[in-house]
This record gives sequence, C-alpha cells and structure tokens, in this order.
Amino acid sequence: MFDELSARFEDAVKGLRGEKKISESNIDGALKEVRRALLEADVSLSVVKDFVEEVRQKAVGEEVVRGVNPDQKFIQVVHEQLVEVMGGANEPLANVSSEPTVILMAGLQGAGKTTATAKLGLHLKEQGRTALMVAADVYRPAAIEQLSTLGNQIGVEVFSMGADVKPEQIAAAGLEKARSEGIDTVLVDTAGRLQIDGEMMDEMVRIRSAVSPDEVLLVVDSMIGQEAADLTKAFHEKVGITGSILTKLDGDSRGGAALSIRKVSGQPIKFIGLGEKVEALQPFHPERMASRILGMGDVLTLVEKAQKEVEIADAELMQKKLQEASFDFSDFLKQMRLIKRMGSLGGLMKMIPGMNKLDDGMIKSGEEQLKRIEAMIGSMTPNERSQPELLAAQPNRRRRVALGSGHSAADVDKVLADFQKMRGFMKQMSTGGGLPGLGGLPGMGDPSSTMPMMGANPQYGKGGRSGGGVPRRQRPQKKKKGFGDL
Repeated sequence: MFDELSARFEDAVKGLRGEKKISESNIDGALKEVRRALLEADVSLSVVKDFVEEVRQKAVGEEVVRGVNPDQKFIQVVHEQLVEVMGGANEPLANVSSEPTVILMAGLQGAGKTTATAKLGLHLKEQGRTALMVAADVYRPAAIEQLSTLGNQIGVEVFSMGADVKPEQIAAAGLEKARSEGIDTVLVDTAGRLQIDGEMMDEMVRIRSAVSPDEVLLVVDSMIGQEAADLTKAFHEKVGITGSILTKLDGDSRGGAALSIRKVSGQPIKFIGLGEKVEALQPFHPERMASRILGMGDVLTLVEKAQKEVEIADAELMQKKLQEASFDFSDFLKQMRLIKRMGSLGGLMKMIPGMNKLDDGMIKSGEEQLKRIEAMIGSMTPNERSQPELLAAQPNRRRRVALGSGHSAADVDKVLADFQKMRGFMKQMSTGGGLPGLGGLPGMGDPSSTMPMMGANPQYGKGGRSGGGVPRRQRPQKKKKGFGDL
C-alpha cells in the first residue's frame, strides 16, 4: 500500500537537504517530484494542482528553526496538506439513540460491497453495538447466501426474504424486525451494477425512501484510481451519500483513490479495507494515512491491533516470563500466531517507523522463516516445547524434530541456538543490562538470527546464553543465513 508514492515523496525531499531555507528556487525540484508522484499514483488532476499550489504557498519562506532541516520542514508541510486533502480527522459512523441506526450500503458490482457489509457488522459488534444485516441484493447469484455465510462466521444475524421480493420491501421489513427486537444498527446490503445506470439509481432512491437511512456508504474499489472520486461524486449527486468505504487498499501500491475521494466528492472516507478477512476493516484516520504515505509508520493503528488481540493478563504473564528468561517454545508459538491474527507480517512491519524500506522479497523471506520455525515447534513434544534444554542436551531429539518438520538437523540446531541466545539477552536486559539490541526486527540485529521479533545483540557474535561473546568486529564469522538477514 502506497509503496510507489512513498518512494516518490522520499525522492522529492532529497534536493532540499543541505539548504538553509526553503525558497522559490530550491523548492521547484521538490514540487515537480511531488506532482509526478501524485499523477503516477492516479490522483485526480484537479487535486494534484491544488495540492502542489497549497504546499508551495505554505512552504516557501518558512523559517527553519534550529535543529530542523529544510527537508524536514517540507515533509511537515506535505504531511499537513495530505491530512487536509483526506479530510482532516476521522468521521465516525452515525449512532442514533432513539431508533435503530440505518446504514445503506451502495456501490458497483465487484467492489466488495457484501464483504464490506459483513466487515462493518463485525466492527459494530466489537464496538458493543448490536447489528442486523439485511440481504437486499436480489439480483446477483448467491449474494444472499454469501451474506448469510459471512453472518454465521462473525455471529451477526442476517435477515432475508429471498430473491422474489422487491429490495425496498426487504429493507423495510428488516428495519421493522430490528425495531421489534431492540437491535440498534441495521446494515442494508444492496445490489450493484457493472456501471452507473438509471435503473440502479432509481432502486437506490426507493430503498432510501423506505428506510430513511442515517448513513449511505458507497463501497469503492481503490484499484480504479481517480475514477473512485468521480464515482463517489456521481452517487452523491443522484442518491446522496454520507461517506465511503475504500476496499482492496492493501493491493493498491499507488493510493490515488484515497487522496482524491474527499477532495473531489466532498464526502469523507469512513473505513478502509485492507484484506479479504472479515477482520480486515479499519476506521479511516487521515493523519495516520498521511504518515504511512510518507514512510513514517502508523504506530497507533499497530497498538490498536495488538490491543484487540492481546489480553492484559497474558501480556503481564509474558512480560514476567521474559524478565525471568523462562519463556519457552510454546510461548514463542503463541507470539507467532498473534502476529498472524493481527495481519500480514509485511503490513505490520510497515506500520513501524523506519521499516517502510523493507521490500517484498525481504517480507516474503521473513514469512517463510516463520513458517519453518512453526513447523519445527509443531514437531516437538510438549515437554520439549516447555523445556528447550532437553533438545540442547540430546541430539537425537533434534534429529527427530528435523525429520518431523521436513528440515535439516542444522536448521533445528540454528533455531535452538538463537532461542537460547534470545533468552540470555532478555535475562541480561531484565537485570539492568539495558536493551541489548533489536535483532528480532527484519533488517536489524544479528544477521544470523532465525528468531523474529526478539533476535540477538547486533554487537556480538556467538557468546552462549549470557550474550557476552566477543564483539563481531574483532571476530568475523561466516554465518548461515537466517531470518535476521532480511
């Protein structure tokens, strides 16, 4: 997501490095790169023109305070303008207290409208709201069945009356059911078309009249680029929408739709879809998205993801185990599975500031290494997982694990050695030695480490469990490539 745009913005600031002040003469090159970046990202031309001019007016003549370079100041101005273009702040869903809140889902066929409806239902459920999903798409084959299947998967009720009833009647009946049962939110999934047409719009108007929705959300496929903004504008003029959900953003490295929709249509992006799973829906925060675009990461969203998956008691127990260096392979396996639940490794890593330069090859290699480690742990007995010392003391156990996981004995030896080393570093850190290193993050720390997340000290070679060892610069070693090489 935004990989190409991020790289272009990085090129834009290079010409300002070393300057004392941002001026008309030295900003031209940077603005040309910004313009080129936005156009290549498929941002609407009118948005590009306004964006570049606003950045010029705000940046030129800005005094650079002590300790802040002109390129840093330029990035600040661009960040502020990105936030403004995308809406300024998150706009939450409507929540009517007296009657059920009605949310009408609209969009073209293929945009992921039915899946987005289910994702939104799960989001509401996680927020403590009760939801009823109404299957009013009576034209697309299996649309009703798809929504029912997704509803069963997430535990949200689906109301349907079959494909022989008019959509507006289904929507009205669903609303009545929600009122009678005290359900606070109704999500109406409607039919889409391959393109905007009069029949489609007439039907949307009839459904709108039948249920008087509090929100009309247009589901937009981000892959269509600047057409997304024009689509949003057209729907708003004919039906009257209150916001949009931008789907498939994880597959769009350009990101033009996110930068165009609000400015062209005047309607906010309320949610973004970042994957096929029903959990892959996030509220849209312009300031966080601007940080991602500029390669600054998105720590707040990463923390929110972790909070959804991690129980406080489990976190405290893990912290205690880390401090005592008593965590085992079962604990490590839980951590790996936690990462999987939070999303892809690549998506998570790029939320961390400074990690945006990781290329797809590095990420793929890291994910493969996680799978190899998981396979090895899966071949261990419960005693071996809880007592890694058994494996260290008995080579026949390591050979059995290697055979069961489909890897070599040397691979198992390497994972075990890194795990023991990691334990030693955690013990050293908890006893006042400070943070030994960040070897667990791809591209950081010991280039031989196979351990993701909590690797080895970047300053030392092999030194046993204590992590002491001899500094690598004094004792160069040829090491087998591992996860840390990413």
